[in-house]
Amino acid sequence: MGAPTRALPRTVDHSICGSVPGMLCAHAPAPPKPTPNVGGAARGGLANLIGVGFTGLTGLAVTWLVARGLGTDHAGAFFAATALFALATGLARLGTQTSLVYWPARLRARGNANLLGECLRTGLTPVGAVALVMAALLWAGAPTLAGLTAPDAAPGVVADHAGQLRMLAVFLPLAAIADAVLTATRGYRMLRPTIMLERIVRPGLQLAGIGGLALAAAWVALSPHWYALAWAGPYLPVALLGAYALRRVYLSGPAPAEAPTSRARRLLRRRFWRFTGPRAVASVAQLALQRLDVLLVAAFGGLAAAALYAVAGRFVVLGQFANQGIGQAVQPRLAEALATGDRDRANALYQAATGWLVLAAWPLYLLVITFAPVYLGAFGADYRDGGAIVVVLGSAMLFSTGCGMVDSVLTMAGRTTWNLWNVLLALVVTVALDLLLIPSMGALGAAIGLAVAVLINNLVPLLQVGLVLGLHPFGRGTMAAGALALGCFGGVAALAVRTLGPTLPGLLAALAGGGALYALGILRLRALLALDDFIRLRGSRP
Repeated sequence: MGAPTRALPRTVDHSICGSVPGMLCAHAPAPPKPTPNVGGAARGGLANLIGVGFTGLTGLAVTWLVARGLGTDHAGAFFAATALFALATGLARLGTQTSLVYWPARLRARGNANLLGECLRTGLTPVGAVALVMAALLWAGAPTLAGLTAPDAAPGVVADHAGQLRMLAVFLPLAAIADAVLTATRGYRMLRPTIMLERIVRPGLQLAGIGGLALAAAWVALSPHWYALAWAGPYLPVALLGAYALRRVYLSGPAPAEAPTSRARRLLRRRFWRFTGPRAVASVAQLALQRLDVLLVAAFGGLAAAALYAVAGRFVVLGQFANQGIGQAVQPRLAEALATGDRDRANALYQAATGWLVLAAWPLYLLVITFAPVYLGAFGADYRDGGAIVVVLGSAMLFSTGCGMVDSVLTMAGRTTWNLWNVLLALVVTVALDLLLIPSMGALGAAIGLAVAVLINNLVPLLQVGLVLGLHPFGRGTMAAGALALGCFGGVAALAVRTLGPTLPGLLAALAGGGALYALGILRLRALLALDDFIRLRGSRP
């Protein structure tokens, strides 16, 4: 997908100057002076956090509908199919999830807006082309892939699984393009398209579609293909509206006085893909960490075990949405701070974002760990045996959340190769542990493998960021957020279990008591937590 172009006069070849590391010249305009506060990031983070909260809740509802409506085998096939779809889409994105934020933000910060069109074409066109190839491969290989991920399933289940994969293949290019264009709008500090389309419209339509199928199933027998269509179909309007939003924001800027020369465009393309190349491999490896385990459980433990693992670990994704929502608001400003050498501002952003993330995610993880029987029982009797999985994954995610968006910090500092090796190390470890543990331990073995990978994928970059860049997430706000969450949703929840047991009344009591104390604590510590920037929505605009 190409970006819109403008007819511009040719001029001297200094348009690339200052837009990439190590290239400065006297002609290049001075970069804009950064603001010391984090108000714009907080404002965008709050809106995005609300959006990802909606996304997470609708995703949980979709998982509940599928788990209760399709039965364990067909539900496991559905979760395996969507995992394959996510992996294929991740390959098609080519690692541009970071580059299409990093480069527009960097070009704008350094006064080289005349290269924005070339930047967008460089990132978007290959994504569209590769997505078409991946869709064709997924369509052609659907029967084989279905057999590999469901080797012991009944022939009818395998056939339905293959049909779901082919249905998803049709929408794969739309999913890749939708993600790419919305990522590019965030490079302009435009969060609204992502919030509205990716966080509200798409999950809302998915829930409506699958909810409608669940209701219709009470009267007519429906093929699992329809569930795949209801889940993937919303990518069509999101891709179209996202492309429109990107075109509008691109054309809304002032026309540059100077056109980039062909040499400048070539240099930008080379620098773009040099930055993106390691990130492309790292992003696929990161996605594999999140999705491959479901496929391995299906292949070595059966579709029912895959359904159990997907259901038990769904709350992890809910918490990760909070990380994504806050990270997407902070990334453009973090890229600008690091590009202009403002390490103090970068550290302030990193620590503030980590504190906000702990505030948002730790209550969820603590409550799900403590009341795992209530959480799993909501999906049906077939899923009650996943308590150990919940405890293992929840504990790992508490640690991960406390480290903040450490991999993004490393990437925004230009250390994409380091990030690549970190993720590959974590992936190798988790695959090795999965292959070793799943045959004997089933879904719990996959949970242990993922937990170890999470520890590696956070500890290693945390050391790198601290020792090399002088950045760390452990500010006073982060510590206060962690202590507040542990006291209100760890201590209060433990007291509720002691008196009422791990039951629904106990959960409600923990929510009421812990929630009230949490709100009071946040109000008292709002300055320390940098939450005044959240409250004053009329503060500095991004």
